[in-house]
Amino acid sequence: MRQLLLDLDAEKPQSLDTFVVGQNAELAQLLSLFSTRTPSLYGERFVYLWGQPGAGKTHLLQALADTGAARFLTPDAGSEAFTYTPAVSMYLLDDCEKLSPKAQIDAFNLFNEARANGAFLIAAGNHPPMILGVREDLRTRLGWGLIYQVHGLTDEDKINALEKAALQRSMSISSGVLPYLITHYQRDMNSLTKMLIALDQYSLETKRPITLPLLRDFLLQQEAYTS
Repeated sequence: MRQLLLDLDAEKPQSLDTFVVGQNAELAQLLSLFSTRTPSLYGERFVYLWGQPGAGKTHLLQALADTGAARFLTPDAGSEAFTYTPAVSMYLLDDCEKLSPKAQIDAFNLFNEARANGAFLIAAGNHPPMILGVREDLRTRLGWGLIYQVHGLTDEDKINALEKAALQRSMSISSGVLPYLITHYQRDMNSLTKMLIALDQYSLETKRPITLPLLRDFLLQQEAYTS
């Protein structure tokens, strides 16, 4: 049995439309403005996002990176990547808690240049700026603008989102499948959505309806393949 999830490696670009909003409606509205380079109501162009892994911070940054004239930065990016460039109107810095001492200096300088030149900057980390493990002057810069906690989805939110995704694919799913999936598989929406698509393919290949027994069989095969 080939491992269907590996057939889904070609990730589609993240977008704001595919972000499951949940309790993050205000943030989603703000970032929609930023995607067109429109400042917030108060003229703010800096935002810091924080939340647990899997809440969607990287999804949002990557979605904005696809809006043009934007630069997505990871902690291991070189100093050149942190250099302000007039052609770039938005900088997106992920995983701030992982910045090395040198990268923290680079990020501090980028914040200053971006602010001086009217660029947009969205940063993300696993904690609020005040308790983030970085140098004090960078913590100050991270708190310059708006600060939002990215709230993770409830189980009900996840099931609703998966039901919508299934409806879009004209999938017929027996009751009990989705509740079982979200409690017996990786809990982030990216992984759950990929599993849903793989399950649909498996159902078509085996000519079996998507029921709880089918899901259990498929999960066992995935586990056996990766063990």
